[in-house]
Amino acid sequence: MGPLLYAALLPLNHPGHFLHWHFIEISVANTIVIGLMLLTFVAALVLPFPGRRRRKENQ
Repeated sequence: MGPLLYAALLPLNHPGHFLHWHFIEISVANTIVIGLMLLTFVAALVLPFPGRRRRKENQ
């Protein structure tokens, strides 16, 4: 019965919202997911590794 309670949080019986740009048509939900993936990728490139500082102090 647990999953049925979570299904009632969001109404899913309406059409999705789409973004149109020339020949590209993408849903807003997919745009948000792609944006979060890009943000995670950039954060992984910019943020230092956790053990990097400890290795420098030991040398």
